[in-house]
Amino acid sequence: MTAVVEAKDLRRVYEVRRGPFREPARLVAVGGVSFAIQPARTLAVVGESGCGKSTLARVVALIEKPSEGTLALAGGHTADVSPAHQRKLRKSVQMVFQNPYGSLNPRKKIGAILESPLAINTRLSPAARAERARGMLAKVGLRPEHYDRYPHMFSGGQRQRIAIARALMLEPSLVVADEPVSALDVSVQAQVLNLMTDLQRELQVAYLFISHDLAVVRYICHDVLVMYLGLAMEQGEKTRIFERPLHPYTQALLASTPTLDGGRKQRVVLKGERPSPLSPPAGCVFSTRCTHAVDVCHRQRPSLRSLDGRLVACHLAEKFLESSHTSGLGAEPH
Repeated sequence: MTAVVEAKDLRRVYEVRRGPFREPARLVAVGGVSFAIQPARTLAVVGESGCGKSTLARVVALIEKPSEGTLALAGGHTADVSPAHQRKLRKSVQMVFQNPYGSLNPRKKIGAILESPLAINTRLSPAARAERARGMLAKVGLRPEHYDRYPHMFSGGQRQRIAIARALMLEPSLVVADEPVSALDVSVQAQVLNLMTDLQRELQVAYLFISHDLAVVRYICHDVLVMYLGLAMEQGEKTRIFERPLHPYTQALLASTPTLDGGRKQRVVLKGERPSPLSPPAGCVFSTRCTHAVDVCHRQRPSLRSLDGRLVACHLAEKFLESSHTSGLGAEPH
């Protein structure tokens, strides 16, 4: 099966000016990330604020160009293509933003907002556009009379449903969702996540889901990519990573997530502050905060390698795997 999106060693580097007489500094927001997403699958990208996950989302959504690496959408590469082909690629990937209050034009009615992508990218008649917009409103659980209302007349959850409907109007193969439920109440979050799951099952759309909330990630995703300071720390199928995390950073993230059953997790304490992305550590980027770090961690950057059915960038991953078999490190209580 052909992947909906395939990224190989994606990098996004910014130059930061430091004054008139100094060379610009290089800020590596995304430092070489690779992944592929199949139809009807969800890859969740998780990590602390500033880890590069939103930058990765903008690159995949074609809002920004990668500094290095390759990105293929719908089987076609995105680099050095004609304007006509670029427009075709843009139709295959759409984005749902974090803030449902700021992502909709307050001066337009919902019908016009939904029809706008069709008016720009297709030759459908006004009647056909209206019919498709009304059908999409029904798919996301809104009523026909909502078609002629303005965004301010809706709740946050309803606005996010409208944003999801707009993203699906062009029938994309990939939707990039950047923290789509973080601005919503917990009860509304569940409704929107259920809607996204139902739409994925019906339309076979793939999601790149950006989040810092691991409870949300565990509910909706199939695969997980854990990022720290622009790099992939651990990457693989959801069940393996949640039940037996092998990277100390993943262990710390999971240990900080509350459980509904009240079970206790092994506590993982992070020391110090996150390093500046303008001057990352020479070795493992997580070594300055890792309680397990040894000399090689400070000297040599670990490569992302295959272990126990996932990819992990840690010199001590084999020791964590062995200890997890004997003491249940990282495993959640049942």
